[in-house]
Amino acid sequence: MIRILLIMLFLLITLNARENPFFPTEGEVDIPLTSTKDMSSPALKRATITLPSQARILQKVTIEFKNLDGSIESKTIKLNNSIDWHLPIFISQSYSVINESVAPNIKEIPTSFEKIASVKYATFLSSEKILKIVTKDKIIRNFLLVNPHRIVIDFQRDTSLKSYTKKVDKNIFSLIRVGNHSGYYRAVVELDGLYRYTMQKVSDGYIFTLR
Repeated sequence: MIRILLIMLFLLITLNARENPFFPTEGEVDIPLTSTKDMSSPALKRATITLPSQARILQKVTIEFKNLDGSIESKTIKLNNSIDWHLPIFISQSYSVINESVAPNIKEIPTSFEKIASVKYATFLSSEKILKIVTKDKIIRNFLLVNPHRIVIDFQRDTSLKSYTKKVDKNIFSLIRVGNHSGYYRAVVELDGLYRYTMQKVSDGYIFTLR
């Protein structure tokens, strides 16, 4: 009998009871709280982001999202792709094929241009980001100015042209101004945003390509 009592006493001493059964013991993980409350959000259809006019290359895209347990995480994809800031960036969950003709990359001089302005010795034509100036006169200098962004082009000719101004609606080359100076006349082409440009001599004039 004494032996049985000693065994029971030993078991009582070594018993490891939890002080509060409503809190997890060490090493246990809390289970996320659940609720019958509707926490759903509207399904993603399509969202857009508009970039500033100086944007040229999309380096990466980061998406931040909320998990079931309420924690916040993010995923990033690296791109390094050229973009046209005139067009918005779309975010959607759709397998629809994007029509690449919406924003074509101009890799060569187009054959069709729209006439946007003309003076006695020069005609100004445009096609997307390309400005063509048809003239027999030599360009003696050209440079870029800001506020607003504009290309200044000086043509060698001693003439008496009258001042000319032409506003071009819905065009990257938004305003053409031509004025006479001693020994040359100057064309100022205002742009609808921030650009750099390259110039190319062609048989019937010059090509300016924005980038």
